[in-house]
Amino acid sequence: MPSEPFASSTWVVIPMYNEATMIRTVVEDVRRHFPNVVCVDDGSSDTSPEEALAAGAVVVRHPINLGQGASLQTGIEYALSDPAMSALVTFDADGQHQVADAVEMVERLHRDGLDIVIGSRFIDDRTNVGAAKRAVLKTAAAYSRFTSGMALTDAHNGLRVLGRDLAGRVKLRQNRMAHASELIDTVGSLGVKWAEHPTHIVYTEYSRSKGQSLLNSVNILVDLFFR
Repeated sequence: MPSEPFASSTWVVIPMYNEATMIRTVVEDVRRHFPNVVCVDDGSSDTSPEEALAAGAVVVRHPINLGQGASLQTGIEYALSDPAMSALVTFDADGQHQVADAVEMVERLHRDGLDIVIGSRFIDDRTNVGAAKRAVLKTAAAYSRFTSGMALTDAHNGLRVLGRDLAGRVKLRQNRMAHASELIDTVGSLGVKWAEHPTHIVYTEYSRSKGQSLLNSVNILVDLFFR
């Protein structure tokens, strides 16, 4: 049984699209610490739903592919249906996030009375980010600082922890990658208590193939400026 404080009142939301290769391992790792996991299957054509179910997750399915933003919103709404939920974690399905970071972030949310803890790969030197990708992500962070007023170092880190009250106020309308900046803009407009937390992002050939390439980073900028 998970021994971390607040584990039983935390939900982990994992958007999922054709992740049969990794999702069982990811869910099993998460559930060693957080028993409540909801995977939102975004119209997968492989066995992702079956793999997630076998690992012990709840699976909510979109009949067609809507995008990561839409999947996160669906997962948030599912987590809110649990009256005991006090916090939720957004977590990627490709194995790049570390559960230990999520545990620390949940504990920090409660300990410091925060509304949201946002992961950053740029606070420490654990994450190896190429120069071109770093430049794109730094540009996205600068854009978010301008639009939200929040001095973030990493606006497009998918590992975040939201308290229940803030989660109930989030209504993502950007279905694809621009949802990350939309979320930050929402947080900035609400004036809630926030902090960044260092996270270790592990880039693998698999995660790059699932959207962590430089081209995808450029797509983030396109989404930002034309959303």
